[in-house]
Amino acid sequence: MKKLFGLLVVGAFLISCVDLSSSGESEAVDTSSVESGPSTTGDNSQTSIDWVGTYEGTIPCADCPGIKTTIVINNDETFRIRSEYLDRGETIEDNGKIMWHENGSVVHLKGKDTDLKLKVGENQLFHLDKDGKVIEGDLASNYIYKKKA
Repeated sequence: MKKLFGLLVVGAFLISCVDLSSSGESEAVDTSSVESGPSTTGDNSQTSIDWVGTYEGTIPCADCPGIKTTIVINNDETFRIRSEYLDRGETIEDNGKIMWHENGSVVHLKGKDTDLKLKVGENQLFHLDKDGKVIEGDLASNYIYKKKA
């Protein structure tokens, strides 16, 4: 078994050294700047959208006209949130760290009083339901936070 594994490793190494280009010349690839850890290859919200900024929206509320919310997402992957319950005179403020989900399109805001998942889009954040899905239906447009210019 060890011999077979050794042959597989050597074979993989030899195949990786073969130049398949028509010129017959090989190029060196600099891997010194490659970081280990979760892969964020390809285009996704985390890698291709300017998600840093201030977002605002007024989301529905069961016992008030709405919750005016401001979310600030910083480049250092921290956030601040301010939620004002309209006509109740109650405001909640919180801050914490953001966490990206593996797919790079959903950010999780986790603070002392905040536990919120948002899908990141171009200049907007979509409030997700408890199952992590985009809210649909007649009120769907009320669950979008728009980026301030």
